[in-house]
Amino acid sequence: MSLLQNQSLLLACMCLLSLSLTFGRELQPSQPNTVVPEARLINGLKGDAGLADCWNAMMELRSCTNEIVLFFLNGESYLSIPCCRAIRLITHKCWPSMLASIGFTAEEADILRGYCDAEATSPGGDAVPPPPPPPPSPPTPAPSGSEAMVVDELVG
Repeated sequence: MSLLQNQSLLLACMCLLSLSLTFGRELQPSQPNTVVPEARLINGLKGDAGLADCWNAMMELRSCTNEIVLFFLNGESYLSIPCCRAIRLITHKCWPSMLASIGFTAEEADILRGYCDAEATSPGGDAVPPPPPPPPSPPTPAPSGSEAMVVDELVG
């Protein structure tokens, strides 16, 4: 073997040895102030809602994304009962800052929370007002004289 190959082999062996020493060393016990991500997640759940309830509320929130977008874009002040329930559960019993974490601004999150809280405390309780009625259709023009005769002949 040439000198260059010998040096390369020696260098490779030294690298592997140093890696094995690094990965094989005993780990220091974790510091008491260090919080593992799982503990942070569990501590983030507050109130009576369990992990399954919070996850279901997130899935419901995902399914009412169109309503929320229309709520902000068109100024349409209607969110369905399940959508408001999900917003209330998430903001009060799961992760209060979750709406801001999934892309809503803090102001939008406050508006959604305020709207759904107001609807929950209204006299109807969970009854959210029905969506506004569709706009009236434009009137159809009256048939002219010759068209009226044709219609009369067909009917008569």
